[in-house]
Amino acid sequence: MVKNDSPSRVSLKSITPDVSTAMGGLHKAAVSAAQDAKVEDEILELVRIRASQINGCAFCLDMHTKDARAKGEQEQRLHVLNAWRETPFFSERERAALALTEAVTLVHDGRVPDEVYAEAAEVFDEAQIAALIWAATVINAYNRIAIATRMVPGAYQPAQK
Repeated sequence: MVKNDSPSRVSLKSITPDVSTAMGGLHKAAVSAAQDAKVEDEILELVRIRASQINGCAFCLDMHTKDARAKGEQEQRLHVLNAWRETPFFSERERAALALTEAVTLVHDGRVPDEVYAEAAEVFDEAQIAALIWAATVINAYNRIAIATRMVPGAYQPAQK
């Protein structure tokens, strides 16, 4: 078990600023693609939170649950997101995005199943599916960075509108 008092690790931003900047650029490009494709912000935050739950990334969970709440997300939905299939709280689009996110995040278990992709294709167009795959890919990369460097959750605050 990792404790919050673990020794700090390398600061990727300080040691490899060009790579960190490129990662930030990838994130911005993925967000822009999602906006251009008209993927709802609420869905993007659910994607980020669900991938972070699967990966066990406390830093990203702290950040994205705060962002989701700041954007008006309901506490009840955040509390049951880990069991979204068993609740009536998520729309068909949200369910398809969550299933696709789980498949991308757990791709080591096999491939993204055809039925998961087909379910997404029923409610999202190709540009939206591409944006969701990029969103899931980017948050998975950020999860790995935060976990590997033991980024400490708690201090993040959402930007003020």
